[in-house]
Amino acid sequence: MIGKEKAMNASELRDKSADQLKDKLGDLKKEAFNLRFQQATGQLENTARMRQVKRDVARVKTILNEKAAQAAGN
Repeated sequence: MIGKEKAMNASELRDKSADQLKDKLGDLKKEAFNLRFQQATGQLENTARMRQVKRDVARVKTILNEKAAQAAGN
């Protein structure tokens, strides 16, 4: 990813469906893998992006768990 990506907002994520969140989670995991690969080969320029992606993954997982708990409660 080249350029500046802003961190995701939890309220933006809550508006998405579970399928959309799962797709986003897959994309973030792929990006995290690519960032780790770049770091290992010494090509990583924006080290802060690794932290941001890790937090975004955690944020998406949290929202997915909230949605699952709501579905189970209803």
